[in-house]
Amino acid sequence: MSHASVIAASEFFSGASPAVIDAIAAQADEKTLVRNDVLFNEGDAPDALYIVLSGRIAIAIDNKPLDSRESVVALMIAGDLFGDLALLDGGARSALARALEPSKVLRIPYSAVEPQLRSNPDLLWAVTKVLAKRLRAMDEALADSVFLDVTGRTAKRLLELSGGADEFLLPVTQEELAGMVGASRERVNKAIASFIRLGWLEQRDRQYKLLNRANLERRAS
Repeated sequence: MSHASVIAASEFFSGASPAVIDAIAAQADEKTLVRNDVLFNEGDAPDALYIVLSGRIAIAIDNKPLDSRESVVALMIAGDLFGDLALLDGGARSALARALEPSKVLRIPYSAVEPQLRSNPDLLWAVTKVLAKRLRAMDEALADSVFLDVTGRTAKRLLELSGGADEFLLPVTQEELAGMVGASRERVNKAIASFIRLGWLEQRDRQYKLLNRANLERRAS
């Protein structure tokens, strides 16, 4: 898949003409990552946005010095775009981006995008839709933290990570899952153990099988 095709498929650039897409793609380049490679850290000065070509990238908040855990606020997979917030407000990176597995991303310099946004203000409608969608996701995450306990949040994250399948390989480590749930690894493992005990779930290492999706969905709501 060409760089232009990858960019055109992103919702962020959905209002762009082929000529604009080609101009942006001409300045994009690929970056290959191994597990735990950090693309950028919270507080870094930004200069590019990224689209995942393969693998998975965690967007996380480092909780140090309060504790040693990261709070994973988003999991980026193939086709997902990230790192665009600073393009719009000029601020520093608000989170870190780290590869969870061997990954490849398309790096798009802000210098390639900014002139196109100024020359084609209609592109900003697509950008606004992307931001609105993210705000809704943040509202949902906030509601989860208020209204769902650790067991409920664990059920919800497992259902999300299953991708709709009843059998799946957990794409993150237990520590990373705990970061997504927003709890300690011990509490998340206790929640998973309760699902196994109830007969809702089977687990062998990172291989999971949902035996009672309906009950898990009720627990996650």
